[in-house]
Amino acid sequence: MKHIALAISVAGISAAALLFAGSEPQSGAPGGKPVTAESSSVVIDHTVTTLEGDSLDLGSFRGRPMLIVNTASKCGYTPQFAGLQRLHERYAERGLVILGFPCNDFLGQDPGTAVEIGEFCRKNYGVSFPMMAKVHVKGKEKVPLYRTLTEQTAEDIRGEIKWNFTKFLVDADGHVVARFGSPVEPEDPELVAAIEKLLPAAPTAG
Repeated sequence: MKHIALAISVAGISAAALLFAGSEPQSGAPGGKPVTAESSSVVIDHTVTTLEGDSLDLGSFRGRPMLIVNTASKCGYTPQFAGLQRLHERYAERGLVILGFPCNDFLGQDPGTAVEIGEFCRKNYGVSFPMMAKVHVKGKEKVPLYRTLTEQTAEDIRGEIKWNFTKFLVDADGHVVARFGSPVEPEDPELVAAIEKLLPAAPTAG
């Protein structure tokens, strides 16, 4: 009976995750397909803290598009770290910056210390893109960057984050231009196409 109860509990948590993620505001049509939108918010005005405790001025990324993601180590979407790393390897040389922000706001799915989070990401997914210090992305303790992302953006982008691995695409001038919900994989064709539009053309061989 204990095993049955545990299975029901896990299933309930998974269902809740899908329910919350499914209600995530999307910049686009049903299914989470993005539509680029103009925005007056400027992400590059913010300074954040890295996982190592250093200050990072996002203005240093002026001229480079960014993909900003709230992450978690014990979530059903945690394997998306692998796709994010592949995007980093594919597009970093063309200017894309991926920033991961660990977050424990959703069912306590990232409870570890900075050291534990860093080791987990490197050991399990080979993460080499920048990871930031743990933050709050919703509620009264929401950090300033996430206030910009969720409150000072275009109408079809703004709104509270409902779950881990919500993705915000930022153009080279620091404006948020698209939002992708948790179920959208990092290498989803729509997300990749949106990234490509913000990058310089790939160099031709020869």
